[in-house]
Parts: sequence; C-alpha cells; structure tokens
Amino acid sequence: MTQADAVVLQTTIPGVPLPQRGKVRDIYDLGDQLLIVVTDRISAFDVVLPSGIPDKGKVLNQISHYWFQQTHSIITNHALSITSTDFPEIFQKKENPQIEGRSMLVKKCKPLPVECIVRGYLTGSGLKEYQQTGKVSGISLPPRLVEASRLPEPLFTPSTKATQGHDVNISFETMKQILKDNALANQIKDISLKLYQLGRDLAEKKGIIIADTKFEFGLYKGQLLLIDEILTPDSSRFWPLDGYQEGQSQKSFDKQFVRDYLLTLKWDQTPPGPTLPDEVIAKTRLKYIEAYERITGQVFKN
Repeated sequence: MTQADAVVLQTTIPGVPLPQRGKVRDIYDLGDQLLIVVTDRISAFDVVLPSGIPDKGKVLNQISHYWFQQTHSIITNHALSITSTDFPEIFQKKENPQIEGRSMLVKKCKPLPVECIVRGYLTGSGLKEYQQTGKVSGISLPPRLVEASRLPEPLFTPSTKATQGHDVNISFETMKQILKDNALANQIKDISLKLYQLGRDLAEKKGIIIADTKFEFGLYKGQLLLIDEILTPDSSRFWPLDGYQEGQSQKSFDKQFVRDYLLTLKWDQTPPGPTLPDEVIAKTRLKYIEAYERITGQVFKN
C-alpha cells in the first residue's frame, strides 16, 4: 500500500447526506448529534494542501479523546463516544476505513464565534506583534523577550473565527463585545487558562512543551461545553523539552514542520497549495505519531 492509498482525504458514507467539510473534519449532522470524522487533510496558512498525512486523522481524534478524559474536572465536553459500535447503525454496515479510529460522536452544540488562544511562550503571530508594539492582544509584556521566550504567565489572546480567510487576533474587550455577554467571556477565559495549565504541566512531564494552543466552546441546551479538538498537534505548538533553547526556532511535533518546508518554496500562500514530497509527508506522520505516544503513553495502532 502506498502513502497515497492509505490517506483519507474525504469521506462519503452510502445512504448518509454529504457532510459539511471543514479544513480537516467531515461533519455528519445526525439531528441532536454530530459524527465528526477527522480526515488526513492538512492545512497550512489557511490553505488545505492537496497532499494528506497518513493516519493524521486517527492521531488527532485519539489525542483529543485522551485530553477530553483528562479535563472533565474543569469543563464538560461534547464527546459521546469514539467506539464505532456506539454510532448510528448506518455507520456500522461493515468495517469502514473512512470511520474506524478517526471518528467521534458528539453532542450538537452552537459554536461560539471566537477562537480561545492561550500562549505560554512567545512565537508566531504573538512574537510579531510583540516586536512591533511590545504587546500581544493589547497585553503589555516585559522588554527584551525573544523567539520562544517563556512568558511570565500564560496569556489569553482570543481571535475571530473566520469561515474564510485568516482569523484575526483581538483583545479580550473586543471578544466581550462579540459575545455580548461579559460573564460568559470571563468564564471562557478562566476555563481556557485552566485547560492550558493542566495540559502544559502534564505534557512537560512527558517531554513536550505546549507553547500555545486554541480551544473552542459551544452551548448545548444552555450549558457551556468544550468542543472540536483539544491540545492536538493541529491546534497547538508542540516542542521537545530536551531541545528547547530560548532565542531560536524550535523543533516541533506539529505541522510547523510542513509550514517550514512551504516557506522554502516560491508560493504565495493562496490556493491551490503545493504537493508535499514523500519525505515531508513521512516525517510529518512520524512527528504526529510520536506526539500521540508521548502524551498518551500508548503505542499507536493504525
């Protein structure tokens, strides 16, 4: 079997209406529930690339499931099951490689229109803003911080949730205006920081720095729930602890490896994206699997 044969770029389930397709997920609407299938698609600079990463969807699905179990004490999440025998019968007609290991049955929530980003280290767009203004999302930081500096304390730096194009970093005050509910905004900020701190501390014990991450929330019958994915290599920057050095770019277990390759090309970061070489695909797959195995303590089974 070649890498191309092993990749699930999109799903189609006979007898089920075509799903809503996000950058990575195919979402089947089941009324008051959703079946979220995590494909092997990969996006960079908000562009879905033509190449997929074998087993990436399984890794993301199972890491999220692990973290959902770890964070119940902080907030309830939307997950119901990742076991296919719990799915509606139409998804169980026969063993289906489009579904097995990469799917999660969840409560159907109303997503809140913001991304909840927490930064523990200075990098990416946060570093660029700091270098220009000395601030990140309107929050003043100490002078002389550099690439990969650990921040004095984690920062909550929300952004818009763009359906097309790029998300835009916003201040907490702007987030309050978007949500039109100060109490809800404060609750989300508090929960996001607690989730990050729990994840950061657990991951560090396993040799991984979670430099930053994003969370998403939704409302289900008036209850605030954690939704989408959590603390995965797609939603976070994962760095190896043993190679960490302030002042330089870090090695990573996430899709930064793909971004770094793309930055060597003459590509304007607009669709269509370039095809990835087999070597980049293979190395990226191994990075995702290593992240899974370190975090969960389990051997990945594809």
